[in-house]
Amino acid sequence: MTKNSVLIIDDEPDIRELLELTLARMGLETDCAESVAGAISKLKKRSYDLCLTDMKLPDGQGLEIIEHIQQHYPATPVAMITAFGSVETAISALKAGAYDFISKPIDLDRLRELIDTALKLTDTTEHIEYSDQVQLLGNAPTISALRKQITKLSRSQAPVYISGESGSGKEVVARLIHSNGPRASKNFVAVNCGAIPSELMESEFFGHVKGSFTGALENKQGLFEAAQGGTLFLDEVADLPLPMQVKLLRAIQEKSIRKVGSNEEQPINVRILSATHKDLSVEVEAERFRNDLFYRINVIELKVPPLRERKEDIPLLADFALSQLAKEWQLEKPSLTEQAIKMLDQYSFPGNVRELENTLERAYTLCEDNTIQKDDLQLFESSNTSAVDPLAGPPDNPQDAFGDLEGYLEAIETRAIKAALEKTRWNKTTAAELLGISFRQLRYKLKKNNIE
Repeated sequence: MTKNSVLIIDDEPDIRELLELTLARMGLETDCAESVAGAISKLKKRSYDLCLTDMKLPDGQGLEIIEHIQQHYPATPVAMITAFGSVETAISALKAGAYDFISKPIDLDRLRELIDTALKLTDTTEHIEYSDQVQLLGNAPTISALRKQITKLSRSQAPVYISGESGSGKEVVARLIHSNGPRASKNFVAVNCGAIPSELMESEFFGHVKGSFTGALENKQGLFEAAQGGTLFLDEVADLPLPMQVKLLRAIQEKSIRKVGSNEEQPINVRILSATHKDLSVEVEAERFRNDLFYRINVIELKVPPLRERKEDIPLLADFALSQLAKEWQLEKPSLTEQAIKMLDQYSFPGNVRELENTLERAYTLCEDNTIQKDDLQLFESSNTSAVDPLAGPPDNPQDAFGDLEGYLEAIETRAIKAALEKTRWNKTTAAELLGISFRQLRYKLKKNNIE
């Protein structure tokens, strides 16, 4: 059986010797270079399964090697060895295409983990592997570009910030990055940061030991532990309170956590993916989100397009959603009339793919003769004959209220209620609190405005 080969690039003999001994004990074949020119020469002569390069070399920077490998040998992962505490250097390396980085003094256990994970990468990832539960459907140019980015990012350990509107598919993208990367065999742990009460947040993320506080009747595993070796997906990360942002930043920087009530540090090995429908840069400017945490999780930003920017995909998405519903309900798949498809195409879908799926599920239950008609979609308020679409967002022009003030105000109210429901994942009690009204008032407004 052929041994995996690793190219070590460092001008310090002691570091090279340490790395050679460690890798030899792992059953790996090693080769060494002391400069940028020497490394490029070695790479021309043979292929390697992994490259480890120091940042500062006699004739240049390790970033030059990363860029050279990205251009000429993109299937070869390269990891950067950085000086202790040089966060900017590490982030520069990741942005340039480095698979991962490790700081001096080198932690051998961390080094072994890095190498083991890197060697699990396949030689090529020209297409995305899907499962029955996770699909990225569509033929729009924006989706084709997104697939290429997912393919590339699945081969990296860089933190990725996934931006996009609510319901556009950010978690789907995160799951695909995980499932197509070397951590696919480990856990993907998703957490909605806005759904955890602030007083329980530290315990949820880091776990706690028995007796650490009233009610801690046994040891609890935190989200970081649950994701060990895999991926932790922080959904709606902008909703984290500032005190928790400090603790999260430390865990990411130190690659270790401390359980509530414990004095011991515990090493962690997780990849961080995060997402929010908010503009994080705006949150930073408003001092609601820490700039240093933003810097760490936003190494690479991946934008998920809203549905209105890829309307050509609506028929495909609708067909898939109806097929899944028919399979789940064990019924015949319904058909959409031309008028229904036209209405879907004309609608703005502020809730994006999730709203499309909810709309079709409702229409499926209402339709007759297994055919979804235009009226079954209920995309317009049935009791309102005005031209105002109550789900498309608040009217931009107050003059739209002329002749129909009630319809205009209903449109604004409906949009606000839907935004609250989307933010709370349709938890009506929490949505009512967010809107500053009672649960009974919300229930009345849902019925009045025909929101399901």
